Amino acid sequence: MKLNGLIAYEDDFILIIDKPPGVLVHPTVKESGATLYDMVKEYYREKGLDLGIHPVSRLDRYTSGLVVFAKEGIVQGWLDRGFFEKEYLAVTEGMPPASAGTIDAPIARKEGSIIERCIAADGKPALTEYRVIKSGARPLLALKLRTGRTHQIRVHLASIGCPVAGDGLYGSPGPQGRHLLHCWKLSFQHPVSDDFFTITRLPPENFS
Repeated sequence: MKLNGLIAYEDDFILIIDKPPGVLVHPTVKESGATLYDMVKEYYREKGLDLGIHPVSRLDRYTSGLVVFAKEGIVQGWLDRGFFEKEYLAVTEGMPPASAGTIDAPIARKEGSIIERCIAADGKPALTEYRVIKSGARPLLALKLRTGRTHQIRVHLASIGCPVAGDGLYGSPGPQGRHLLHCWKLSFQHPVSDDFFTITRLPPENFS
């Protein structure tokens, strides 16, 4: 897979990609060659660009949506320290207890697992805002992250009884599938020009 058609924004300092579900952001010991990192590396090679690959944001493998790479390490640092907001859409199994709310629950690594997270009193602070856009058997929610913990949205939604559809780890037991979770909007202040940017990409047509 190549980046053609997946680039949502690019300039001399930033590359934003609309990641398909099922694609890892980073290579692992067991898997490499088809990750987003590898695609960016190949894209630079084809363009004759001698640039670094510095991830600013990340998404889980089966989550889709916007992922940001900085082309220089210093730009990555500037983005990490500046204004940067992510908004998501999620289809859930079950309705939240209210039409809108804030989930304020600390998250920690689950004992005995290197992957799974859980709500724990001694965990790191985590804050997620949600709003129901469409109700029904499989509601559609809009969410904003106020912190950036691993699996934050997935853990938080499961904790209030409405896990992300397709999430076999925190929802209905079973194999992981295409999580119906999509990072659709990024808002940030450009670290070089100081301009304010909002980049959007709607989820795939089969997102329901």
